Amino acid sequence: MNAEALIAHYEHIGDAPDAIARLRRFILDLAVRGKLVPQDPNDEPASELLKRIAEEKARLVKAKKVRDKPVLPAVAEDEMPFDVPAAWRWVRFADVVDFSAGRTPSRNDTSFWNNGDYVWVSIGDMEDGQVLTRTKETVSNKARERVFGAEPEAPGTIIMSFKLTIGKIARLGVPAFHNEAIISIRAHLADLDAYLFKVLPQFARQGDTKGAIKGATLNRGSISNILLPLPPVAEQHRIVAKVEGLMALCDRLEAARAEREATRDRLTAASLARLNAPDPETFQDDARFTLDALPALTARPDQIKQLRQTILNLAVCGKLVPQNPYDEPASELLKHIENEKARLVKEGKAKRQDRLPEPDLDQAPFDLPVGWAWGRFPELGVFGRGKSKHRPRNDPALFDGGEHLMIQTGDVARSQGVIKTYTSKYNDFGLLQSMKWPKGTLCITIAANIADSGILSFDACFPDSVVGFVPVSIFKDARYFEYFLRTAKANLLEFAPATAQKNINLEILTQVLIPLPPLAEQHRIVSKVDALMALCDRLDSSLTVGENTRRRLLDALLAEAVAPVEGDIEQAA
Repeated sequence: MNAEALIAHYEHIGDAPDAIARLRRFILDLAVRGKLVPQDPNDEPASELLKRIAEEKARLVKAKKVRDKPVLPAVAEDEMPFDVPAAWRWVRFADVVDFSAGRTPSRNDTSFWNNGDYVWVSIGDMEDGQVLTRTKETVSNKARERVFGAEPEAPGTIIMSFKLTIGKIARLGVPAFHNEAIISIRAHLADLDAYLFKVLPQFARQGDTKGAIKGATLNRGSISNILLPLPPVAEQHRIVAKVEGLMALCDRLEAARAEREATRDRLTAASLARLNAPDPETFQDDARFTLDALPALTARPDQIKQLRQTILNLAVCGKLVPQNPYDEPASELLKHIENEKARLVKEGKAKRQDRLPEPDLDQAPFDLPVGWAWGRFPELGVFGRGKSKHRPRNDPALFDGGEHLMIQTGDVARSQGVIKTYTSKYNDFGLLQSMKWPKGTLCITIAANIADSGILSFDACFPDSVVGFVPVSIFKDARYFEYFLRTAKANLLEFAPATAQKNINLEILTQVLIPLPPLAEQHRIVSKVDALMALCDRLDSSLTVGENTRRRLLDALLAEAVAPVEGDIEQAA
């Protein structure tokens, strides 16, 4: 065992998602293999212990305290899961304990239930490895007499689940009955009790389970034949003491990690909050600190997701890049757009649209920077719902031999900003019931997944559950508008103050106020967002790589500790 290597590398593996849980399993694995504490040649060997267990079992049978059961065959060498030290023995569970399942009184007789006479345990009441003192339900003295026909199990008794959740273990802190999915376990020698409590669950989970309606289960035969490695009693006591000490260390490591995560979460939340509600006097310093501290602040994918959202929020509020007073203001940009749309109508390349009523800017969601203006989708390009006639949409006649790509809301939802998938292909007949939108169209869902967005990477048709927007050519592409929609999705109604409707539809999207920067600033914003999103992608990737590296290193260290091999541990990892 090379525990020193494990400790030396702990800072690299401690943040692996399941590191503490695996360390706990590792400790128990070492314990049951005889690798956790040294053997003492002066200990009474397990072969002698088994003789004493057999004598005590015979005495209990004679005193009618346990039932006589058939003698189980000795554990054959080819049954042994792994080698154990010379003084140990492999035994069957029923060789060293007596056990019995519980019962559940009839639910139809309310007099059996919940009058407080006796605690009644279900699997849900058990906290793994803990002492049980309270349960959700109780049973009456009448149930004791008519259903159980015996006294409750005594405090200190080990109980273990053997159905559905196999191997969940607890110790009774009060007298109690339990249900039929739980067994009470009574070691023939009290000296075995503490060791069994520590190691039994992992061997119970390896038992010969049978399928059941609600999950796996063990029966009496498979429980009786659970194989256990049995050390000398003195070594059992040393093992239990060592396991308890190491588990307490794991508890402290777990608490320290939780506190570390909580501190990081608070710092991340505070940093992002300062950016989302910026103070003009400190914003530059706050932004610089957040960007410098990104690797330390973003240790989980959800934190990077928050960071992405913060970047987009800053972008559409005019806080991501500096304003340039020499940029042509957005009010002039709106005039250029209106002139271009009028030209397209005159040339017959677009239909004339009714002028939208003036928006109530007093209800706008925030104040715009100098040089910006509020715009709306119909004012900025071609805007409308997809199209599909009433013919059944899954009619094969629409798709046989099709060549015209057709997307659905799911393709938009999965797009992450750029739509690269399609659902099916219309043929020419199918195309007649729809219409084709050009590559570069911004698609917005108004059904199923509300206000998801993505930009087409190919020409495509889509149904009326998707709205399309093609900005006038002066914008070059729709990326800024897609970024805006991602920031507005959760509170889209705030950007549409002219309507009282609470569902997202074309009318609401028509009223949505879009914060429109000067065109030059818009280009700077898109460039900056692209760069920061690429940084977020690298952070995401580094998290995945780091997590995988820590997991592989942990795998190698644990494997080397259980079964040492030749070679360098770093190379093995």
